[in-house]
Amino acid sequence: MDARSASAQMIGTVLSGRYRLEAKLGSGGMSTVYLARDGTLDRPVAVKVMHREMSEQEDQLERFRQEARAVAKLSHPNVVAVIDAGEDEGHPYIVFEYVEGETLKQRISRLGALDVPEAIAYAIEIARGLDVAHSRKMVHRDVKPQNVLIDPDGRAKLTDFGISRQLEQAGLTATGRVLGTTDYVAPEQAMGQGVDPRSDIYSLGVVLYEMLIGEVPFRADSQVGVAMKHVHDELPDVQGRRPGVSAAVALVVERATAKDPAERYQTIDEMIDDLETALEVEAARAGSTSGEATSVLDAVPPPQRKLSTRARWSWAGIIALLLIAGGALLAVQLISSGKVGGGGGGSKGQKIQPQSVTDFDPEGDGQEGSDTVRLAIDGNPTRTAWESEHYDSPDFAAAPKTGPNPGVGLYVKTSSPVSAKEMEVRSPTPGWDAEVYSAVSKAPEDLAGWGLPIGSVKDAESRQTITLERHEPAQFYLLWFTKPSPAKDQPDRYQVEVSDLTLRR
Repeated sequence: MDARSASAQMIGTVLSGRYRLEAKLGSGGMSTVYLARDGTLDRPVAVKVMHREMSEQEDQLERFRQEARAVAKLSHPNVVAVIDAGEDEGHPYIVFEYVEGETLKQRISRLGALDVPEAIAYAIEIARGLDVAHSRKMVHRDVKPQNVLIDPDGRAKLTDFGISRQLEQAGLTATGRVLGTTDYVAPEQAMGQGVDPRSDIYSLGVVLYEMLIGEVPFRADSQVGVAMKHVHDELPDVQGRRPGVSAAVALVVERATAKDPAERYQTIDEMIDDLETALEVEAARAGSTSGEATSVLDAVPPPQRKLSTRARWSWAGIIALLLIAGGALLAVQLISSGKVGGGGGGSKGQKIQPQSVTDFDPEGDGQEGSDTVRLAIDGNPTRTAWESEHYDSPDFAAAPKTGPNPGVGLYVKTSSPVSAKEMEVRSPTPGWDAEVYSAVSKAPEDLAGWGLPIGSVKDAESRQTITLERHEPAQFYLLWFTKPSPAKDQPDRYQVEVSDLTLRR
């Protein structure tokens, strides 16, 4: 019997003598959700019933039970509440509050791009629901507008923790298996790597993008193709797609959807703080808010507001004029004051992706890990890396070279000359020393030809930012290592690895 026939036959069933199933609300690969009547309290409820064939698989049954236990711990206005759970004649079920209304996905499909304040308000409410989950060491892992219900009062409620996971547990999924909807999947989740709250933050950033633009950022011929776009492609620029969006809002989307989890908001609280500021910016530009945006903004305590209380919104016209005349002036001022951008106290400069990379060993045998050098700029800092050769001492002396060697390195080429202010290096072998050099239009063949260094670092960290001195625009940047680190695979030998190298203006 297929799932459709089985769900039709379930209509009219009374579970545990209490919950009468009246209509099918939706179905997935694991369960079907029904509108039901709670005979004891005489009220409508939503009942999720696990498919019988799934309930016969112990791991799937345990995941279903885990959802009931996990969500039962959550009590928040922006999370759909669990009322009861049980099992009746081989039918495991979970009873939720019934939210009459539509999903956020249905709302976007019906209206297209949402009003900007409304989109921010929903993002804040979803984030608040995630906050209570994250505080209990839970990662949702499937944040998408289909899993957000809009109640009759206009409030967003997060639901379907069916693939959530307790962070302290080993998890119930096979290694490498991707769970979640690929339209919103975080890069690390798409690659089958470990997830944490920052994965939910990425997915929420994509949801906010969809609310602002009216469609998901990536399309492909398959779900795998979409997932790979999340791994490799930058999201389209929000302001390019919708010029009326303020820089404050665009910055939230950009930071939330950074490919590298370390560059995203590190906690959902940080994202909420910037979303609330962005909502104030949009409210000031418009002079007022309506609907759920008003309710959300009113819920922000006045001491936490970055711009003004509602009593001072008579100045909104002046602020709006400043924004219109100066573009993102107010947002930029907020960024520079540390009020937008989360824990970093401001945003980093614009990233410059190198066009090519070349190994550099003029004092040795002329090559240094040339077969892996491209991995230093392949955009995958957690799985691949350029590796230098192994050395017998931390001064680059001797084997496998013949004679002393003052250093080795690699240099990148940009598409056009730029005055980079920073070089950011990711390395699985921290502790090395290095200098940075630049060349305008041609890469010199020896170190002397590069001139004086424009930056340096000692005992580098695994993620190291090197500040560069003022210099004329250059197309070539050399990272020259003067001291290697102990090799991971041979502690008595020395080596350097670079998993990612980028520049910033």
